Amino acid sequence: MLEKFKPTWMVNSIYHVRPAELKEAGIRAVFSDLDNTLIAWNNPNGTKELKDWMTSLKEVGIPLIVISNNSHRRVERAVSPLNLPFVSRALKPLSFGITRARTRLGLEASEVVMVGDQLLTDIAAANVAGVRSILVRPLLDSDQWNTKLNRLMEKGVKKGLLKKYPEQTWQEGLNDGIK
Repeated sequence: MLEKFKPTWMVNSIYHVRPAELKEAGIRAVFSDLDNTLIAWNNPNGTKELKDWMTSLKEVGIPLIVISNNSHRRVERAVSPLNLPFVSRALKPLSFGITRARTRLGLEASEVVMVGDQLLTDIAAANVAGVRSILVRPLLDSDQWNTKLNRLMEKGVKKGLLKKYPEQTWQEGLNDGIK
């Protein structure tokens, strides 16, 4: 049961995921959760660090697509300053949004990675879709009201994962830990 929530990698921040490491791992596209993964949920403009990371992805030809459970209007408003494609109402932890984006790009499951800050939605959806995943620490300690419940339930899952997979720890990049 815990395998459903086990990430492929655990990286401190999405901005630490280096495009060269992604290429080396055979990744041709990055799918990312929006709130508290790509942007702070209360700062839709993003940061210079985010924009620099997006530029580095673009330079090596790796597209970034937002996969969010939020409404079309909410996601569109958040990503329009970043000029990013997206899938809204992704229905995570189901694989619908990930599969839709992957099919749109014509890529195999082995060629994409899903990045997110929540085990119960982002990582579970990646595992259901058969794609690799990167769990990142949330950008902020605070969450929207609807995420707080997930965080409470996630505590038990994290404890179980740590007990079953003690070798899996937080890393600075993909090549710093278990593959």
